[in-house]
Amino acid sequence: MTAFVGQTRRGPVDDPVLVTSLAGFVDIFGEPSTDAPLALAVADFYRQGGAVAIVVRAAGDGDGLDPADHARALDALRRTDLVNQLVVPGDLPPETVASAVAFAEERRVLLLLDPPSAWSTVGAAAAGTGSPDFARSANLAVYFPRIARPGPPRPATGAVAGVMARNDVTRGVWKAPAGVEADLQGVEELDVDVDDAGAGRLNLLGVNCIRTFPGTGPVVWGARTTDTTDPEWKYVSVRRTALFIEKSIDVGIRWAAFEPNDEQLWARLRSEVGSFLDDLFRRGAFAGSTPREAYFARCDARTTTQADLDAGVVNVVVGFAPLKPAEFVVLTLRQAAGQAKG
Repeated sequence: MTAFVGQTRRGPVDDPVLVTSLAGFVDIFGEPSTDAPLALAVADFYRQGGAVAIVVRAAGDGDGLDPADHARALDALRRTDLVNQLVVPGDLPPETVASAVAFAEERRVLLLLDPPSAWSTVGAAAAGTGSPDFARSANLAVYFPRIARPGPPRPATGAVAGVMARNDVTRGVWKAPAGVEADLQGVEELDVDVDDAGAGRLNLLGVNCIRTFPGTGPVVWGARTTDTTDPEWKYVSVRRTALFIEKSIDVGIRWAAFEPNDEQLWARLRSEVGSFLDDLFRRGAFAGSTPREAYFARCDARTTTQADLDAGVVNVVVGFAPLKPAEFVVLTLRQAAGQAKG
């Protein structure tokens, strides 16, 4: 589920709206146009295979959005727990970027942001990543350059979100949304031609490139987050898999809040979480030829101490071996337990 936050021509303000087609979006929010980057992003999302979106129209006049407008729209998005990707299109001030990143980290979603329009060359993009305003986060991905045809030049973020949605259905969230299968269908041209050297340079800086190759057309050719310091969260597919697992387990074990926090509860949590991870393993989500090599789920007196019991929480620790890299990623999920009913 991808959320889009920004300005549209019309529609309800600060109200998350479920949209299942481009025609449905147009009926509520208006036609895509160059003065409404959100509408262009949503149109590209559906053209690339996106199926379901949540759209939040932010308040603001035709001259653009104030950071407070975006902040209110993001706050409205907290009403739903369904989102796993977020697109906030357009040239954004640092305050808006910061609030969007904070939302993504808090709500366990991947944020896709447009590169600044000033990134008109590979050199400009490389210089821009050195700016203090360039956000670094394991929950953020940036894609360069812009789509040039069909239509006016525009950021590719909406199209990339559609590619990710298509990839999730055909391959799974654990498959990197990049390579020849991540082609931008119907896109004829890019704003900047990125060669091997330029792509290598930008990838190391945490910017994913879109490139054109003979016989393929434009394809997404990078799958990294902007966090270049933490090797565990360097890759979009690894981060998205971890976020998917965290969110799924968090929702799936909320029933534990009013159960006695004892061995019986811990055994049930180990069983249910283990079954969930085993299903992912059998669908090819993890590296390793056996369940033992691919994942683990722990919940016992070692993960939940007496202090946790006194605080009314139970801790479930899970680990998985992502397809790339194959080292284990360890997650700890904290859930209320042993709470009085009523």
